[in-house]
Amino acid sequence: MKLAARLPLLLLITTAYAAPVKEPGKSEKIKEALAETVTREKVPGMVAAITSSKGVLAVGAAGIRKIGSNKKLTDGDLIHLGSCTKAMTSTLLATLVTEGKITWETSLIEALPELKGNIHPEYYPTTVWELLTHRARVAANAENWWVHGKMELKKRRLAILRENLKKAPSLKQGAYHYSNLGYMIAGCMAERVTGSSWESLMKRRIFNPLGMDSAGFGAPGAPGNTDQPWGHVRSGEGWRPRQFDNAEALGPAGRVHCSATDWARFLSMQLPYGRKLDLDRKTLGRLITPTGTYAGGWILAKRPWGKGTVLTHSGSNTMWHATVWVAPKLDRSFLVATNSRDERSHEICDQMIGKLIRINQGN
Repeated sequence: MKLAARLPLLLLITTAYAAPVKEPGKSEKIKEALAETVTREKVPGMVAAITSSKGVLAVGAAGIRKIGSNKKLTDGDLIHLGSCTKAMTSTLLATLVTEGKITWETSLIEALPELKGNIHPEYYPTTVWELLTHRARVAANAENWWVHGKMELKKRRLAILRENLKKAPSLKQGAYHYSNLGYMIAGCMAERVTGSSWESLMKRRIFNPLGMDSAGFGAPGAPGNTDQPWGHVRSGEGWRPRQFDNAEALGPAGRVHCSATDWARFLSMQLPYGRKLDLDRKTLGRLITPTGTYAGGWILAKRPWGKGTVLTHSGSNTMWHATVWVAPKLDRSFLVATNSRDERSHEICDQMIGKLIRINQGN
């Protein structure tokens, strides 16, 4: 779940952009690039796509769903987004802001007054926006995400919140510190002001309105089956398949899965002609207004190939790795995911993003 801090190889891609025309051959080029990467890097499988406001323009897949099986990975398979979920959680909060149920400056103690006396007072004024931009001074992760497994999920998250905020924060006020726990806390605030679980809110407010029919939570596919890809972890010189995910409590920080097509539906919100749900321009703009370089689930950077500001994020549940770059001025998103994770996964995915950009440019 830790976000890789590198924004590397794309610095090298500076070729001037010429507005592309949708071409069937681009999908074939993506498939060829993926097949070459899967073979060279010896990873189980990969999916990649170029998307626009209107959806997927070109997509491909290579490899297999699970080591030891012969079922090929397809471009319609579900992929695990890991921390790329954070942009979705931030958008969920934005819908609540638009409706006046919460504000970006709502404090933790305002949303959850029963925490008074149960957490350290220095956390009382922590705001929604501080949580979403990793400036809330909270730890990267809970001490134990799996604790209180028999509790109802909303209560479980609150219990984890209480137990992990008892001690004074060790970080300086305003310091950036990437935090899955912070996103769970933001999810708790959303749950309290609505009375619904984060999962229910995501379905009603994000997935259903955007037509993301494939979106769900946890490891893709039916347990024990290969109807969807499995994740993989490094095992010696090979890979060990795992159909597993992070604890449910961590959901707002990174448990969403969906198809590349449905991910494109969400990404279109940050593109010129994509669906904006019912968010007003100001609220939608806040999601990509960074504190430092991090906004609402997005890192912002400037890239020549993107003609200015681009958005990016990576995510992993330690068994998958996904990376996305969004270039609003090009009306394009570039996404890639592999059903495996080791120390080279970020670099491999980033290299594939570079290939997608060149394919989009016609190179």
